[in-house]
Amino acid sequence: MLTPFKRPYVILNVPMTADGKTDTVSRSGTRISSKEDLKRADKLRAEMDAVMVGGRTLLENDPRLTVKAERLRQEHLQRGLSPNPIKVGMVTRANLRPDSRFLNAGPARMIIFTTTQSDPDQIDRLEKQEVQVFVLGDEQVDLVLSMQKLMELGVQRLLVEGGGRLNELLLRLRLVDEMSIYVAPLIFGGMNAPTFVSGAGLHQKEAIRLKLKDVIRLEEGGILLRYLPEYEQEKVYL
Repeated sequence: MLTPFKRPYVILNVPMTADGKTDTVSRSGTRISSKEDLKRADKLRAEMDAVMVGGRTLLENDPRLTVKAERLRQEHLQRGLSPNPIKVGMVTRANLRPDSRFLNAGPARMIIFTTTQSDPDQIDRLEKQEVQVFVLGDEQVDLVLSMQKLMELGVQRLLVEGGGRLNELLLRLRLVDEMSIYVAPLIFGGMNAPTFVSGAGLHQKEAIRLKLKDVIRLEEGGILLRYLPEYEQEKVYL
């Protein structure tokens, strides 16, 4: 059992199809959310201190992780805050392109958690692009240490936007407080299409039970489900 420690409040947010897919088998970044859900997700992002994605999402999808609505950005500026939340990437090898949207869309503070497998020259290049880089682990990033570091850096509310492997690890470690799942009226199918939670999987006795907090029907036939994970053991934060 993990020793309790201070960490951010973590929300997983994901759009998925009715069969649980977060993209097609081609992994081309297919849009799943309705217009209404995109606005909801943008507002949620604007309420966070930081937004985090895993390595595959970071390198293949190259997300901006910025707030889209000008009104929301201006509200932040009027309160003396940055117009965008901190952008956080969890990646085993930090092979980001210098012209990537993650690095250049903004303005926003940027943090990368990586491992000793990252090329030191690449880390140096990232730091020259004003990215804070933390090497926490050899085979994979230590999520517990990463959460502690984010808390030290002032992140109290953290939004996680994929992918499936990162979601699975966070849930396994009981590091998730809330889940917002938009279920679109679509079927993608495909054995190898990405899902909301991937990884090695859990046996039935290990399954994480969820408490339904809210159900909202949105435009275009989609449904927003809000869940609170119910862990058998206490959460690992104070």
